[in-house]
Amino acid sequence: MTSRILPSLAFAALACAATLSPAAAFAEEEKLREATIVVSGEGEAKLAPDLAVLSLSVLREAPTAAEALAANTEAMGKVIAELKAGGIEARDLQTSDFSVMPRYRDRNDDEQIREPEIIGYAVTNGLTVRVRDLGKLGAIIDQSVRLGVNQGGSIVFTNDKPDAAISEARKAAAAEAIAKAKTLAEATGVTLGRVVEISENFARPMPQPVFRAAMEKDMMAGAPAPIEAGENSYSVTVNITYAIKQ
Repeated sequence: MTSRILPSLAFAALACAATLSPAAAFAEEEKLREATIVVSGEGEAKLAPDLAVLSLSVLREAPTAAEALAANTEAMGKVIAELKAGGIEARDLQTSDFSVMPRYRDRNDDEQIREPEIIGYAVTNGLTVRVRDLGKLGAIIDQSVRLGVNQGGSIVFTNDKPDAAISEARKAAAAEAIAKAKTLAEATGVTLGRVVEISENFARPMPQPVFRAAMEKDMMAGAPAPIEAGENSYSVTVNITYAIKQ
């Protein structure tokens, strides 16, 4: 009789232990969890740009792919040659996109439903240009359009070496976060403990899609496109988590 009861008791004890273990783990987790203060600060650096990145694109269409490619190659070749002659270095020129796409007849042209029919080809060649002399920017855009650039793009005004300014913005963001933490601790009557975590978010200036409108307007007027560089704003957000001393 005794030999039958003891194993049952042992099994019941193990079952109880298994049942209590999640609660015990939760209690242990509560002990380890710290009370914290989470703060964030923002810093900003403004710089006049010293570099512009242009996207230029040439589109040519023809009945055959070979003809479209030849026309595109000729136009883009002239653009690149003139850019180099105007002082743009080879290291500042980079092909950014190249595609050959068939053109299909619109099935509604004659109000009849037809199978897709290729009626020609379109070749697109994109070029990224880094302009280090911003005074030449308007003339470069105007010249490129006259030589064959016929697709819209974008201008990104940036800085060649913004690291020092970004560091100052980062310091300002951290100082603001620390000041917030001290204010919160004082207002709530607690004492700041160790730093648990630090993270940051960094935002660079966004591209300005003004390229096509500026080109088309000033081609009609016969004058270089008026481009204003303005200022670049580099924004840094610093997040700090402090433990609260118990």
